[in-house]
Amino acid sequence: MGLYERIIGKEEKVALVGLGYVGMPIAVAFAKKIDVIGFDLNKEKVNLYKNGIDPTKEVGDKVIGDTTVMFTSDENDLDKAKFFIVAVPTPVNDDHTPDLTPVEGASQIVGRHLSSGSVVVFESTVYPGVTEEICVPILERESGLVCGKDFKVGYSPERINPGDKIHRLETITKIVSGMDDETLDAVAKVYELVVDAGVHRAESIRVAEAAKVIENSQRDINIAFMNELSIIFNKMGIDTKAVLEAAGTKWNFLNFRPGLVGGHCIGVDPYYLTYKAEELGYHSQIILSGRRINDDMGKYVAENLVKNLIRADKRVRDARVALLGFTFKENCPDTRNTRVIDIVNELREYGIHPLIADPVADAEEAKREYDIAFTDFGSIHDMDAVIIAVAHDEFLGMSKKSLSGLYKDGERKVLLDIKGVLDKKEYGEDGYLYWRF
Repeated sequence: MGLYERIIGKEEKVALVGLGYVGMPIAVAFAKKIDVIGFDLNKEKVNLYKNGIDPTKEVGDKVIGDTTVMFTSDENDLDKAKFFIVAVPTPVNDDHTPDLTPVEGASQIVGRHLSSGSVVVFESTVYPGVTEEICVPILERESGLVCGKDFKVGYSPERINPGDKIHRLETITKIVSGMDDETLDAVAKVYELVVDAGVHRAESIRVAEAAKVIENSQRDINIAFMNELSIIFNKMGIDTKAVLEAAGTKWNFLNFRPGLVGGHCIGVDPYYLTYKAEELGYHSQIILSGRRINDDMGKYVAENLVKNLIRADKRVRDARVALLGFTFKENCPDTRNTRVIDIVNELREYGIHPLIADPVADAEEAKREYDIAFTDFGSIHDMDAVIIAVAHDEFLGMSKKSLSGLYKDGERKVLLDIKGVLDKKEYGEDGYLYWRF
């Protein structure tokens, strides 16, 4: 009897290492079919899960309360597992080089609890070669076992889109790979338990790693093109959104929009690919150009706010500005790697200290990561300018009367609609100085 058969027969367990926005939904999905151990070093997070609370808002409190996942922060519980899925972040350092510390640390933990016949599958986004060249030696060192003889490895890149209630683990085709045909077959069958859309069997681990890292690089480049168009059209006095709506009537036009590019994937993954390319003696032309454009968009927003304050005959230094939204995307509490912070930092250079309101964001995380304290939306008034930075549902439901109530009476209202959620003509005719990408 193989490992897959023992897993579905509940003779062996699957362990999820890393219970964030990616790992936790995977653990919950598998727990509907098999026995699952959910491990995370963050004891506070694990305790929330144990008490039926979903801090990520990915699956909801009821699902967490009903799941059979064994949540733990005690790594010794991993001794009970035979099939390990590693889903930890892979960020970049300040110099944009890969920070493999989380995946190396997870490999050390898993390695200490491997036994003969174990399979380890990595989901973290990495450049081609990391699984076999960096993670495997750590697993061997910590376990005293030999990869290929005593245990096997695979790679299956995460494709979960935080906050997206349509494109979920179950509905997205899953790329799977293994170090040999036997491992590939086992990995594919395990994921087929929960992925209704099916799996794609990549021919090697390196191919699967490369496929993942280019997915977000492609999106990054396309958004960079839209951002550059926005800069050009702004100088021409042309509304970019109107241009894209017109161009979008052609069947093969790609539906991308300008904006801030943050989060843990699109703004990070390209640097993993270009880092490896640099190691091999190739300097990226297109990928890094796109990254430079996208990294500068926060500064671009701040500059246009200042220009519009001047047009409205308002004082720039100490201007009263409200910034609505701080997370890296709408309806998601995650603030890590949000590019809204770039707007905040740039405004501070002009002597502007914006009030920031975000009813969705993890306030403790924002304070810890950025030393940002949020302002209650209801206490915002007498503003010179308002920036709608994130399209949370709470902001989309605002009436014009509510928005108008945020400003000083009798003065021109400067409004930056970063996400393009409002009717430009309507607000322009109502006396607002309206600007968007």
